[in-house]
Amino acid sequence: MSINEVRAAVTAKVWREIAGSGIDVSAVDRADMDKLVGMVVDAALAEVDAQLGAMNTASRAKAGAQTVFVAEPEGMGDEKVLWEGRPFLSLVTNYIITNQRVRIIEGLIGKDYEDIELVRVQDVDFKQSIAERALNLGDIFILSHDPSNPEAVLRNVENPKNVHEILRRAVIDARKAYGLRYREEM
Repeated sequence: MSINEVRAAVTAKVWREIAGSGIDVSAVDRADMDKLVGMVVDAALAEVDAQLGAMNTASRAKAGAQTVFVAEPEGMGDEKVLWEGRPFLSLVTNYIITNQRVRIIEGLIGKDYEDIELVRVQDVDFKQSIAERALNLGDIFILSHDPSNPEAVLRNVENPKNVHEILRRAVIDARKAYGLRYREEM
C-alpha cells in the first residue's frame, strides 16, 4: 500500500470517527476542518512510524542483531555502513547502504537479502509525490547491471534527497576504488 493510500485510509477513518462522535463541528469552516484533519493524520502517521522504528530497533538490540561485513579485496578495506533505514510504516523491510553495496532485507522471521554492488550501479534517481514531500519521504530508484535485480526501488525513504546523495557519492567512490569507468554510447 502506497503512502497516499495509507494517508487516504487514515483520513477517511478520522472523518468517520468525527461523524460518529456526536460532536457538533458545523460551526467550524470546512477548509479549517480539512486542515485540522490533515494535521492530525500527518501527526498520527509520523508517531506510528516513530513507534515502529523504536520497536524495530529494540527487537534488533534484544536479539543481538548486528550488521557485520567481511573485508573486501585489497584496496577497498573494511565495508562501512554509510546509511541504514527502513520504509515509512514498515517493520519487515530494511535498507543498508555501505561503501560497497546496497542491501535490501525483507521479512519478519524469514529474511530475503538482495545485494546490489555499487560498481554495478548505472543510475540513481528519486521521486516524491506531493503527500510524500509533506512527510519528507520519497522513493529512490536504482538501475544497475545486477543480473538478479537490475531495477531496485527503496520505497518511502525518509530524507530521500540526502539518501540519494549518499548513494550517488558511494557509487562514484566505489568506481574510483576499483578503477572503473562507464562510457555511454551515443
